[in-house]
Amino acid sequence: MMSFLTSKKPELAIDFGTANVRVVHRSEGILFDEPSLCCFTGPWGAEQLLAAGTSARAMVDRTPSHMRIKRPLRRGVLQDIDAATHMLRYALRSAVGRSGLGRTRVLIGVPSDATQAERAALLTAASDAGLASVRLVPEPLAAAIGAELPIEHPTGTMVVECGAGTSEVALISLGGICQTRSVRVGGASLARAIADDLHLRHKLLIGDLTAERVMEEYSARAQSGERSLPIEVKGRSLRTQMPAVLSLSCEELDLVAEKHFRVIIEAVRQLLSETPPELSHDILADGIVLTGGGALSPLLGLLMSKETGLSVRTAADPSECVARGLQAMLLH
Repeated sequence: MMSFLTSKKPELAIDFGTANVRVVHRSEGILFDEPSLCCFTGPWGAEQLLAAGTSARAMVDRTPSHMRIKRPLRRGVLQDIDAATHMLRYALRSAVGRSGLGRTRVLIGVPSDATQAERAALLTAASDAGLASVRLVPEPLAAAIGAELPIEHPTGTMVVECGAGTSEVALISLGGICQTRSVRVGGASLARAIADDLHLRHKLLIGDLTAERVMEEYSARAQSGERSLPIEVKGRSLRTQMPAVLSLSCEELDLVAEKHFRVIIEAVRQLLSETPPELSHDILADGIVLTGGGALSPLLGLLMSKETGLSVRTAADPSECVARGLQAMLLH
């Protein structure tokens, strides 16, 4: 598992996700956890960073024409090197201070199917942010370690990392990934699907932050068992062109979420169909473990268990599994 580390072990790790950036210290744990967002001002080509992280999130869909909100990552991979550089620099300075950077060595999680070009772009952004040495770690492997799964044993372990931008299915044995399957859907695309459904069914237009809030509240209701309570959604009616409020039932959101989760479940089915017999035996005995923020919706586990016939469980604090796994790598 640790063969990619040199004798000079990194002290920091970064879980650079589509939704959030987490900076993890070897001994102190998570030092920074804020949204992966940047707000720039000024003309194109000469933009200046105005805000990042939590401060930038409050500005989404509220900026005047001379300000622009950017997400460094989309669907799990880098889409804007400049924004990624600013986001990494802001996160690291917030976590360890300007003087603490020096020649910092770090681990950064990446999707297991990231292309060489995508990996090179992330390394460029990290270098521009002032990082001296960066080693990339497959996120499903880090998630499995963070979920405290026995990945170094000679048995197969299946983990489904449900991130905001991408969902990855990985079969792990003897400390390495044997097989993997990835789909570029996650929490962000579910929020977008909810917004699209409200647009089509109810002629209600909502912003990105509202869609995220509805998705989070829906998952929270499902976990707490308070599904009978409607979710209040505020937006603009396309019928009257006026502000409007809608009461949305969890049953209606189930239909949207189920269609979204089918894509992830199909990726699981495809990987299972390609799994060697002995590893299939192990998965039949131990089941599937869900990690990532998307795992917070109980519906995903229920549908996956029904479609595969396997037991499915959610890791403890699934949103932080990658960060915990990266910290464990720093310690060993």
